[in-house]
Amino acid sequence: MSTTSSPRPTAAARRPQSGPPLLAPVLAFAALTVAYVVASRSTPHPDASGLDVLKYADAHRTTIKVGTFLLFSAAVPLAISSAVLYRRLRALGITAPGSAIALVGGVLATIALTISAMTAWTGGRLPADADSALARALADLSFVSGGPGYAVTFALLVAGISVPGLLAGLLPRALAWTGLVLAAVGMLSALTLLASGFSYLLPVVRFGGTVWLVAAAALMPRTRPRTAHT
Repeated sequence: MSTTSSPRPTAAARRPQSGPPLLAPVLAFAALTVAYVVASRSTPHPDASGLDVLKYADAHRTTIKVGTFLLFSAAVPLAISSAVLYRRLRALGITAPGSAIALVGGVLATIALTISAMTAWTGGRLPADADSALARALADLSFVSGGPGYAVTFALLVAGISVPGLLAGLLPRALAWTGLVLAAVGMLSALTLLASGFSYLLPVVRFGGTVWLVAAAALMPRTRPRTAHT
């Protein structure tokens, strides 16, 4: 009687998969974010009255529809990027909480953008004779979710990448430290809920964080020396 045994898996077969290309969804997120900001540049500020918000909505319905479409669309590649980043960090041997923090932060940031887009879209459909208090409330919800809500959760994503990127040498030290600074700024932007004077931190996170994420995606390695452990 003869016996056969299946071949033992090779080291390549046992190697964790790093996932799909990372730069493509990150670039899509960056492009849609820039397009949204350009399309929504004339949106009333958070201190505008409800009446001003209603007047803007009545005069710029198409602009609001385009802006909310772009913002909602940006949330999709952000979610994909977060999942790919999580898988990439795990494949690189990161078993510390950093990879999970990055995933959770990315998912929450995606939800924040989605809520902001949906509430802004709803506000843009209000009739001209709608209650101005309702218009202001919808605008506030869109701002809070897409402003400090997004900045704080995006900071978790950046921190979850930066810490293992620094400790495990996955990213250049300057880029990793820049990410940690941006994460701290994102956390501090929560103070916007207490005082509007801190709102200047929000564009720092939105624009600086987006540029940082593109750089991190471009420089994040796909493989790691087997002798390294984290």
